Amino acid sequence: MTAHDVFSSDLDPSAAISPQIYTRLRDAIIRNRFAPGDRISESEIARACNVSRQPVREAFIKLAGEGLLAILPQRGTIISKINYTAVLDARFLREAIEADIVSILAAYPDTAVIRELRDQIKAQAAVTRTEPRKFIELDERFHRTLADAAGKRGAWRLIEGLKSQMDRVRFLSLTQFPVKKLIKQHSAVVDRVEIGDPHGANAAIRGHLREILSDLPQILGANPDFFDIPDGDIPEPVNAPFQGGVENDV
Repeated sequence: MTAHDVFSSDLDPSAAISPQIYTRLRDAIIRNRFAPGDRISESEIARACNVSRQPVREAFIKLAGEGLLAILPQRGTIISKINYTAVLDARFLREAIEADIVSILAAYPDTAVIRELRDQIKAQAAVTRTEPRKFIELDERFHRTLADAAGKRGAWRLIEGLKSQMDRVRFLSLTQFPVKKLIKQHSAVVDRVEIGDPHGANAAIRGHLREILSDLPQILGANPDFFDIPDGDIPEPVNAPFQGGVENDV
């Protein structure tokens, strides 16, 4: 992957340039088109975009703030490894936020929202195992719809900013992505919302968002060079208890 590959199509000159550069680079990093340790150059990207280095530098700083880039004085900029602890923290925070989101929806079920979510689940089911990247897009849309319907669009934007490391793991796991299981879990969440069961919806979304925890050791074993493990030890996840007496062994 080179800068010219990422910026093969032109930027929109009528819109701010730095956010466009940030979005394209972030997408390429999350989808693992760049590997940890790969070097990227401000000047090369500026040339590819036909812009000055300033908007590129602004994008780099924002990506570094998300832990996706390491800007090394006198040595250049490299793609960061996936911080294992950051993955666990982001997943924990996402669970806490989305558990409250579905509880809100279940307290006041909306027929139109339920219908939209059911339609999205049908679209997810139409995605075959050979299209896991498409499923990830549909999965993002599903969770964003939950947040929007609960009036928590700002909370979803916060989640998006936090979960970049988690998303890198998801793209690493494409070959073993349990699409059918995840769709079944989506349906369980909507079922609980539809019947007005906040506790059940809370437990269903928590179980769904803990799915990645069972896959993490296998993903780490298959891609050890992609991860930054603190002090060489794999930290154990710490999870909140399920509401309503519902237990889960994830």
